[in-house]
Amino acid sequence: MTQRVDTDTGQTGPGGEPAPSRTPGLSTAEVAERVARGEVNDVPVRSSRSAAEIVRANVFTRFNAIIGVLFAIILVVGPIQDGLFGFVIIANTGIGIFQELRAKRTLDNLAVIGEAKPVVRRDGRSTPVPTGEIVLGDLVELGPGDRIVVDGRVAESDSLEVDESLLTGEADPVVKQPGDPVMSGSFVVAGGGAFTAVKVGREAYAAQLAEEASRFTLVHSELRSGISTILRYITYMLVPAAIGLIISQTVVESRDLDEAVRRMVAGIVPMVPEGLVLLTSVAFAIGVIRLGRKQCLVQELPAIEGLARVDVVCLDKTGTLTEGGMDVSELRLLADTDEASVRQVLGALGAADERPNASLRAVIDAYPVDPGSGLRRTGALPFSSARKYGGAAFTGQDGGTAGWLLGAPDVLLPDEHPALSHVDDLNTRGLRVLLLARASRDLHDPDVASDVEPHALVVLEQRLRPEAADTLRYFAEQGVAAKVISGDNAVSVGAVAAKLGLPGADAPVDARHLPSDPEGMADAIEKGAVFGRVTPQQKRDMVAALQARGHDVAMTGDGVNDVLALKDADIGVAMGSGSEATKSVAQIVLLNNSFATLPSVVAEGRRVIGNVERVANLFLTKTVYSVLLAVLVIIWQVPYPFLPRHLTLLATLTIGVPAFFLALAPNKERAAPHFVRRVMRYAIPAGLIAGTATFTTYLLARSHYSGPNALDAETSAATLTLFLVAMWVLAIVARPYTWWRVALILTMAAAFLAVQVTPWLQEFFALRLVGLTMPLRAVAIAAIAAVLLEFGWRWVARRFPA
Repeated sequence: MTQRVDTDTGQTGPGGEPAPSRTPGLSTAEVAERVARGEVNDVPVRSSRSAAEIVRANVFTRFNAIIGVLFAIILVVGPIQDGLFGFVIIANTGIGIFQELRAKRTLDNLAVIGEAKPVVRRDGRSTPVPTGEIVLGDLVELGPGDRIVVDGRVAESDSLEVDESLLTGEADPVVKQPGDPVMSGSFVVAGGGAFTAVKVGREAYAAQLAEEASRFTLVHSELRSGISTILRYITYMLVPAAIGLIISQTVVESRDLDEAVRRMVAGIVPMVPEGLVLLTSVAFAIGVIRLGRKQCLVQELPAIEGLARVDVVCLDKTGTLTEGGMDVSELRLLADTDEASVRQVLGALGAADERPNASLRAVIDAYPVDPGSGLRRTGALPFSSARKYGGAAFTGQDGGTAGWLLGAPDVLLPDEHPALSHVDDLNTRGLRVLLLARASRDLHDPDVASDVEPHALVVLEQRLRPEAADTLRYFAEQGVAAKVISGDNAVSVGAVAAKLGLPGADAPVDARHLPSDPEGMADAIEKGAVFGRVTPQQKRDMVAALQARGHDVAMTGDGVNDVLALKDADIGVAMGSGSEATKSVAQIVLLNNSFATLPSVVAEGRRVIGNVERVANLFLTKTVYSVLLAVLVIIWQVPYPFLPRHLTLLATLTIGVPAFFLALAPNKERAAPHFVRRVMRYAIPAGLIAGTATFTTYLLARSHYSGPNALDAETSAATLTLFLVAMWVLAIVARPYTWWRVALILTMAAAFLAVQVTPWLQEFFALRLVGLTMPLRAVAIAAIAAVLLEFGWRWVARRFPA
C-alpha cells in the first residue's frame, strides 16, 4: 500500500497525503481522576419529564385540590356513596401517571438508541463515548455535521468551519484555528479537527440555555394552551357559583346541615372538568407509545399535535426522498483528459476526506486510492453546502503541485460552457452530476472556482426511497403542500420529484434566481414545488417566508445544511442516520430512517386533536349545565336537585367511560385551528339546553310530588331528564357512527336502565321513579331538549364557523 508522507514530521500514512500530528489526548488514569473529582459532563439529555415531575403534574393540580377538599367533607358527613367522585379522581390520576410513565420509558429508551456519541481521543486512540462521559480536558474530534457538545478550545484544525448561528444569530460559518474557542450548541459545517473540553456539565453554554428553557416545552401546543384558557375561565365561574350555592343550601336546608353540605358538594363537583386534562395527557402519552413502536422518537410531546396541523412540508431530497447512498453510473471525460489520471485524482480526493459525504463515498467505492499514483496531499478545501464544492491539492511524483475541485458543474463553470449541455441532459434523467476540475488559483483564494479547467463529469445514480411516492401521495390527499428544497441541481431534483409523482415537479426553480425580498420569495415559494441550488441560509429564509404567510411549516432533513431550517420550522423532523446537529434541533427523529413513518405521526396528531376536541365538548357541557343549575337554584331558593352520587353516576355513564374510549379511537379528521372557539360554540348552548331542561323537570316534579320522600322522587325525575339529554349530547359528539360507537352508547344506556330496575342499585344511588306521569313528562322534556340540541348544533355550525 502506498504511504502518505507527513510534510512536517516525515511520518507516513496510508493514501499518499500528509497525516497531521496527533495529540494523544488524556490517559485512562487522567480520565479516572477527573471522574473522581466530578469533572464530568453530567447534564442529562432529557426527552421527557422526570418521574417525580409526572407524579407532581398529575397529583398536585388546582382541581384535584378542590375535589380533594370536597371528598374529605363527604367522608365526614357521609354516606360513602356520595364520595364516589373522590375514588374516581384517584383512579383517573393513577391512570394518568401510569400512562405517562409508560410514555416516558418509551421516550427514554428511544433517546438512548438515537443518542449521539462524540469521538474522544484517549491514550492515542479514537473512541466514541456517550455525551455524559466526556470529562474536563478530553480531546474531542470533529467532522462535518458533528455537534459541539461542550465548550472547548480548538487543538487541531483542518480547514474547520463552525456554524454558531443557533447561539449568536450570525449566519456565516466561522473558520476556527488552533486556540480559538468553540461553544456547545454550535456545529461543524465543513472541515475537521479536535478541541479540548474546558467547560463541561452545567457550566457549558448550551447547558445553561437548557436550564432556562426545558426541551420538553419548546413546541407551542394550541391544544394545551386552549385547555389552560378554558380552565382559567371555568375557575372564574366556579368560585362565585360555589359561594352562592353554599349560602343558598345552608339557608334552604337549615334544619338538616349534613343534607345541605351534601347537596352543596353535589353542585360544585360537576363544575370541575377534572377528566379533561387527564385525557389530554393520556392521549399524548398513548401517541408517544404508539409512535415509539414504529421507531419514531418524539423529543417534545406537543410535536405530535404540531405535525398534524402543518399545511406545508418542506423536504430535503437527499436522505429523505432518496436513500443516503449513491452509485457512480458513468464517468464522462472532457477534452483530451486521460482516464487513468482522472481515476487516480478521484481516488486521492476520496482518501483525502476523513468524513466523506454520500457523494464522495460513492466516488471512493468506484475509484479506490491507487497505490502507484504517487499523489501526496498538500492542502484541502472541505466540501461546504454553501459553496457546493470541495477539493484538495496534491504534489505528484514529478514534484509539481495541482489543486483539484469536485462539486456542482453549474457553480464551477460559466453559464455558456459547452459541458453544461451534457449536465442538463443528465439532470433531466434525475441523475446527480459532479465536475472534476483543476484549479488555477490557490485553494483558499475566495475566487478559486473561477477559471477552472474541467476534466471529467462524475455521474451518480440516486436510490429513491420505495416509500417516498406513497408518502407524498398521502400528503397531497390530506391537503398538505409538499416543497422539495435541495442543494442539488434544480433540474435533477425536479426529475427525481417527477418520478415520485409530485405535482409541480415539471417546473423546478433554481434558488439562485429567487427574489431576495421576503414578499417576492414567499410568492415564488407558494407557486413552486421544487427548488434546487438552495443554500442553508436560503432554506431558513424560505421557511420564514412561508410562516410569514400564515403557513404551519414542517421541515425534514438529515444533513448539516438542514439544521437552520429545521430549527426555525414549526416542526423539525430528522432522520436517525442524519448528522448529530440535525437530530439535536429536531422535535421528531425517525430512527428507522423511513419517510413512511410521517403519515403515522400525522395520524396520531389528528387522533389527539380531534378526540380531545370531542371529549372537551362532553366535559365542558357538564360544566356549563352545572353552573347554570347552581345559578337557578340560588335564584329559586330551592334545594339542589342532586346528591353527589347522582352526578357521579351520570358523569361516569355519559362522559367518563365514553370519553376514555373516544379519546383513544382512530380519527382521520383534518386538524382545525381555534380549539377554544370550536369547543365553546357547542358546549355553551348544549350546556344551557341541558341545564334548562333538567331544572324545568325539577320544578314540575316539585309541584307534582308531596310528602316526606318527595325530594327523592323529584331528584329521580330530574336525573332521568339530565341523563337522556346528556346521552343525546354524547350521541352527537360520537358522530360519525361506527359499530363500536353505537355499541358504546347502547351500553351506557343499558347500564342506567340496570340501575333503575335493580332494587339494591336503586337504594345505593337513591334513585326511584315514582308513578308514571312525572317520568313521562321527564322523557318528553328530554325529547324537546334533544330536538333543540340538533337544531342548535346545526345552527351554530353555520352561524359560527371555526
